[in-house]
Amino acid sequence: MILAPLFGYLGDRYNRKYIMCVGIFFWSLVTLVSSFISKEYFWLFLLTRALVGVGEASYSTIAPTLIADLFLSDQRTRMLSFFYFATPVGCGLGYIAGSKVTSTAGGNWHWALRVTPGLGLIAVLLIVFLVKEPPRGAIERKMDQPLANTSWLSDVKALLRNPSFVLSTFGFTTVAFVTGSLALWGPTYLMRSRKVIYSQEPCTEAICDYDDSMIFGAITCLTGILGVLTGVEISKRYRKTNPRADPLVCAFGLISSAPFLFLSLALADTSLVATYVFIFIGEALLSLNWALVADILLYVVIPTRRSTAEALQIIVSHLLGDAGSPYLIGVISDRVKEGKPASYLLQMRSLEYALMLCSFVGVIGGGFFLATALFIEKDRKKAQLFSQGVLPIEETDSERIVVPKRGRSTKVPVSSVLI
Repeated sequence: MILAPLFGYLGDRYNRKYIMCVGIFFWSLVTLVSSFISKEYFWLFLLTRALVGVGEASYSTIAPTLIADLFLSDQRTRMLSFFYFATPVGCGLGYIAGSKVTSTAGGNWHWALRVTPGLGLIAVLLIVFLVKEPPRGAIERKMDQPLANTSWLSDVKALLRNPSFVLSTFGFTTVAFVTGSLALWGPTYLMRSRKVIYSQEPCTEAICDYDDSMIFGAITCLTGILGVLTGVEISKRYRKTNPRADPLVCAFGLISSAPFLFLSLALADTSLVATYVFIFIGEALLSLNWALVADILLYVVIPTRRSTAEALQIIVSHLLGDAGSPYLIGVISDRVKEGKPASYLLQMRSLEYALMLCSFVGVIGGGFFLATALFIEKDRKKAQLFSQGVLPIEETDSERIVVPKRGRSTKVPVSSVLI
């Protein structure tokens, strides 16, 4: 969160390819270092895990803007869907690989942290030798003159006055809230449900939920692929009849996922199979919006502000989303258990009640996307006019354009010129 604005500023002004390489290399390095820290230096371990965020700050703020400068329209949405497989699929593979490597290493979870640095090195080499740095906005503009940058403060002010960007960011924040809660507490809740249903004895191992982590990871991978592809395809078809398709599909995904997530919790003490089925459906619906939210940002924000916009979205979605949601769920669960005799059922039930908050947050997120649909056409047209060189950058915020009038120039609303 702290470094995202810095990388957003750099990504709008300097070579994005090498900024990403530095971030991914540092990301991999601190991950590898953290696996060798002993428990006596827990503070250092915590610091190195926090520094992993440097990788996200550098990569997540910049990579989508490269895709935006290489592709247009439906092709851009399709390529973003491939890119955003990384979030749910990578998360799911993390559960699977982490639990498998830990199990193979005899319960030593440190080895799980030694897998990703090698993958990070491969990513750096691929970016260095295969990725090209396209000019910002070149594919969208119809003139040879390069786009001019404004100051960072001007960029931020303009973004805050962009209702589609602000509302879609709050909508995506609710997605981060829900997925962050499920990522941390999902396997634990499934393990507690298994104990209640099958009356298992207390676990004495260092890590007790290998099977549930594997299953939850597989569900996350499959729903990520299915949800992202389905969301893109639905939006592509719906867009032919409704230009507001993207935010409406996002709203549908969030609102419709709420009852399925609620049912997955409510039935956990009677049938794990039903719980897995409803989690699968709920996560698939949540994944409808991953690529669409990114696409919305890219077409309502002008090319020279996109990295800054990505950075602001990361700050808000983490600060109000997955940075605090797992802690909040834990606090609610502890309060529910407070003063009651300990039992497997109470452990499961307290976490169940806490996780039900996710369903309500999802509905609120759907409301933000419905509000986004009210402004999406206007903001997209404004960004498009600037990218094509029709609308000067200094006039984008006031929605006025310079035209000749009786030998002089005057400023009139863009809408009147288009009409």
